[in-house]
Amino acid sequence: MGRLPLIIFLSVFLLIFDYYCFKAILAVFKNWKPRTKRIFTIVWWGYTAFLVVGIFSSIYLNLFLTVRAIIMVAFFLTVGCKCVMLPFLLIDDLRRGLIKLSRWRKNAALKDQPEGVLPEAVPVTQDEPISRSAFIIKAGLLTASVPLASLSWGIVSGAYDYKIKRKTIILPNLPKAFDGIRMGQISDIHSGSFYNRKAVNGGVDMLLAEKTDFIFFTGDLVNDMASEMRDYQDIFTRVKAPLGVYSTLGNHDYGDYHFGKGPSPAKAKNLQDVIKTHKLMGWDLLMNENRRLKVDGEEIGILGIENWGMGRFPKYGRMDLAVKNTDDLPVKLLLSHDPSHWRGQVLEQYPQIDIMFSGHTHGMQFGVRTKDFQWSPIQYIYKEWAGLYQEQKQQLYVNVGYGFLGYPGRVGILPEITIFEFKRA
Repeated sequence: MGRLPLIIFLSVFLLIFDYYCFKAILAVFKNWKPRTKRIFTIVWWGYTAFLVVGIFSSIYLNLFLTVRAIIMVAFFLTVGCKCVMLPFLLIDDLRRGLIKLSRWRKNAALKDQPEGVLPEAVPVTQDEPISRSAFIIKAGLLTASVPLASLSWGIVSGAYDYKIKRKTIILPNLPKAFDGIRMGQISDIHSGSFYNRKAVNGGVDMLLAEKTDFIFFTGDLVNDMASEMRDYQDIFTRVKAPLGVYSTLGNHDYGDYHFGKGPSPAKAKNLQDVIKTHKLMGWDLLMNENRRLKVDGEEIGILGIENWGMGRFPKYGRMDLAVKNTDDLPVKLLLSHDPSHWRGQVLEQYPQIDIMFSGHTHGMQFGVRTKDFQWSPIQYIYKEWAGLYQEQKQQLYVNVGYGFLGYPGRVGILPEITIFEFKRA
């Protein structure tokens, strides 16, 4: 299914969903005055029309980022609340259906009674179905206010609430010159989602204040288009480190979600513009290649590949090229955007990789993350989705991202800046 038919299908589905909720609310508040019902109808469908037009405009028109952000906020809050309310509506409809079926069977039984036989009296409960319907639907409305509150709070306080995570990485083969060296990692900037330059700049200040020796960026600079960096390139140009900033591409950087997966001149130009942006910012973009990081005459390897993901995600990465001429290096650090690459290829085929650094999952921007416990729905999709993992002698770190995508906020899984210290033991 192409992009436009899919969007139209989803829009029609959401309109049917809206109508279902609308009729349920009117059924509960049937005592409203005609004027109140008229105002409610105008507001309800006017807001729905705004969302539908807004979503199409955000996709096909070059709207200001702030306008797009407002539309996306409204869309996610609305759909989230209605999805929470939906089970209550279905339960009420099922209950009422069973009541009607029971009455139909009783009426059928009465018709089958022989003449002259008095039917057994059936107790009547006046208005009981309506009162229970009102209770269930009002309970649904009340419950729907919970995600409204939490998602709103995630937008207000979570989207730019950058947290520094500190990790010590033990690498037994680490050369002495690198013992105690410090590295920073950020991932998944998704500049097309930002709407607060001051907050983004503040996060960069936090990273730079750590004074790390080198920095990794593990992919997804943009949502779709290189032009999304227009208002933020100057901010991320500030990201510097004495031993360099090394970067790689993520699945969103190729423009597949905007131009389609097939080749096209516009898509190729957009990718070249993304690559050029990395260079203009002074970041060393690794495209299936490696670098030798030298300190006091000793070296370790930094390897970076293009996106490689399991399932529907593209496999542009070439590990055979990335590891070329690195056999003599005692330690190899790999930048690979998608953590599924670790289990899908690295563990089995490339045991020489000491540790891989990824992003991609965002921790689904929702969940719980403390020092000793973490949970998110994303863990049912990705086995490795946040933090440090180890299998035998190989390690993986998954950063939950600097930016956000889709839902313009974070609840529980906050934006991350990771600071690593490498030790020999």
